[in-house]
Amino acid sequence: MPAKNSRKEYLENGYYHIYNRGVEKRIIFLDQQDYAVFLSYLKEYLIIKNEKELQERLSDPKTLWIEKDKILRRLRLNNFYEEITLLAYCLMPNHFHFFIKQKSVGAIDSFMNSLATRYTMYFNRKYKRVGHLYQGVYKAVLITSEPQFLHLSRYIHQQALASRKSLQGQALRSLQEKQPCSYPEYLGKRKTEWIHPEEVLFYFSKENPRLSYENFVKQQDDGEILQKLILEEE
Repeated sequence: MPAKNSRKEYLENGYYHIYNRGVEKRIIFLDQQDYAVFLSYLKEYLIIKNEKELQERLSDPKTLWIEKDKILRRLRLNNFYEEITLLAYCLMPNHFHFFIKQKSVGAIDSFMNSLATRYTMYFNRKYKRVGHLYQGVYKAVLITSEPQFLHLSRYIHQQALASRKSLQGQALRSLQEKQPCSYPEYLGKRKTEWIHPEEVLFYFSKENPRLSYENFVKQQDDGEILQKLILEEE
């Protein structure tokens, strides 16, 4: 029997909850560098790649060879700027969550395979290990209702907030330092060009605190709505 949500239904302009975790539930982010590297890969895949500008810098005799090497790697790198929109994310020690809009059929599969392969190579090289890093192929759940659309972003951000609260009795680091997530973008405290909260925030008020996204996230989530969207167990 296939694992829950391993069978994927790919639709053009479909919204999805994408998640995966470490094999045997192992930790896949051991330090802040691991988080930073994973996020840097997301950024490179999701921001626009200006090939004309890169080619001009490559042909410029003033460009150092180290910089040229980086440019060549960037030119060879897959880019999903026109295929994938990232609405929300959260990175946890042994798993991650993405809220994604797929603009064309098959884009998610190419994006996730590129990201997983690249991060596994980095992780195995850094920690001198071999073999699979993730617990099978990523899981993808198609969002089929407006309540699912809204509650998924809250669920993802509550993962980071819950982890932060679990540090009782310890010096609290910032939310970004503890569990990287897109919540600061939703609160207007940070702007990141490859994260797009606009579609979710459309449903909330900027003037009325009771109807704000922040207040929405503080409320208890509806387990019935989320039942088909989340991991079998965290």
